[in-house]
Amino acid sequence: MSVELSVRGLRAGYGAVEVLHGVDLAAPRGALTALLGPNGAGKTTLLSTIAGLLPVRSGSIRWQGRECAGAPADDLARHGMLLIPERRGIFSTLTVHDNLEVFAGRGADLSRAFEAFPVLEQRRTQRAGSLSGGEQQMLAMSRALLRTPPLLLLDEISIGLAPRVTRLLFDVVADLARAGTTVVLVEQYLSDALRLADVVYVLARGEIAFAGEPAELEGRALPGYVTAAR
Repeated sequence: MSVELSVRGLRAGYGAVEVLHGVDLAAPRGALTALLGPNGAGKTTLLSTIAGLLPVRSGSIRWQGRECAGAPADDLARHGMLLIPERRGIFSTLTVHDNLEVFAGRGADLSRAFEAFPVLEQRRTQRAGSLSGGEQQMLAMSRALLRTPPLLLLDEISIGLAPRVTRLLFDVVADLARAGTTVVLVEQYLSDALRLADVVYVLARGEIAFAGEPAELEGRALPGYVTAAR
């Protein structure tokens, strides 16, 4: 598989604190790469730095054949890099319908989102901030369905959600990867992440502790991880 996203020797952090200490990662094109590790390992920092939300101290981020380290987040987004953060990134004061139009453009066909998440069609006139946590995450995931981005970065989309909702979200992620979207997934449910992933990286204390295929991690325990969505 060819590489869609290549990270080499990446160092980044917050203020005087360095969180990532020379991280290397290669996400194959059209595949799902799982990024695992305990809380505080630097997973969110890595996604945020790739997406241009945090400055790069040193190292390289190559995507779509060009160097992206230091590129503005809005420029990366315009070229098709989509980050769905842990806190969902929806517009809480807008209705479900208005959020979807912000994601896809005014007058766009919203049927793909409604087909994947029928509850959103039932809530289309409801303010997004009044939705349940699971419904808000469905709304956030609809951005990926409506845009079909070449690169999708997902930060713990299942955190705090009911297993039924988690399974639905994972199904959508798997469908996006099968359709050709390159996905980098940070996830709390170890066995579900391994089931979905083509490639797995484990981040520990800001460094890559493991890189390989999911089968190589089966049966191992990672601190801070839940085995599966029940």
